[in-house]
Amino acid sequence: MAAFTAAVPTNLLPALCEAGPPAARLVPVPDRTADLAAQLAEVEFLVLEHDRDDVVSCLAQLPALRVVQTLILGTEWVEPFVPHGVRLCRAAGTRDVGVAEWVAAALLGMATGLLGAARVQHTRPWVRSAGAELRGQRIVVIGQGSTGRAAADLLHGLGAEVVRVARRPRDGVHGQAELPALLPGAQGVVLLVPGDESTRGLVDARFLALLPDDAVLVNAARGSVVDTPALLGELRAGRLRAVLDVVDPEPLPATHPLWDAPGCVISPHVAGATRAGRARAVQFVAAQLHRYADGRPLLGQQVAAGPPGQRRDDREQE
Repeated sequence: MAAFTAAVPTNLLPALCEAGPPAARLVPVPDRTADLAAQLAEVEFLVLEHDRDDVVSCLAQLPALRVVQTLILGTEWVEPFVPHGVRLCRAAGTRDVGVAEWVAAALLGMATGLLGAARVQHTRPWVRSAGAELRGQRIVVIGQGSTGRAAADLLHGLGAEVVRVARRPRDGVHGQAELPALLPGAQGVVLLVPGDESTRGLVDARFLALLPDDAVLVNAARGSVVDTPALLGELRAGRLRAVLDVVDPEPLPATHPLWDAPGCVISPHVAGATRAGRARAVQFVAAQLHRYADGRPLLGQQVAAGPPGQRRDDREQE
């Protein structure tokens, strides 16, 4: 392939210059500036950080753009801005270990009482109570893409009885339509589905009402998957507990009642944000640049790229 220009985050430039293909002329993504579109006009391959809203908003103004590559799994924040015909790729599989370990830590912490104790440590209580064990608990994992499979496998290794659920049933995996029969027997539910219109409000009042008392909802998907007022009602009633890495709205305002809801532990969207996961994402991007230079199919890309907002990718969200 002829030489092409790729723009990458400045902090990734040394590593990608060393690992990338000779055909790639690597340039840094400019700092926030009024003439971003002009500076990126020759870029074919853009590696995009999710906090660069200024770059996202000018994608339609880049005439040479052919590929947008993210460094994280979710792409809903950029999909509406990617022009028709431009390939959108996510860093498939690079964050699976971190997310799976966060999910396991959430369930272990709630079962053993560790997270509950940490939540009130500032009040200096010395109140002992019997904890539980994750081993033997029935955990429903909704979403069986690579991240969902990694979490389910880890929980199974820890001795939990794992029930795998996806949009449609297949060998060893229940269909989403079976949830009304599966939820009443679950001590925990893990959400690892994409944040799109098909999953918006999946966990609503009816869903939560089917869970038994003291069950734990773990959300490492997107905040939009959960009806926040419905969850707040269950938490305030003391009937359910929750560990949330994602919320709606996000970031969560300091005055939002979720912060003080009983039985709720919140982390600021850090599941998967590990140093090792970041390193794997950089290796993934280097491999993608080689694939693009060689004319080979890219990984983690949209397979039916249509108008913005109507894309479908290769995630096993069903």
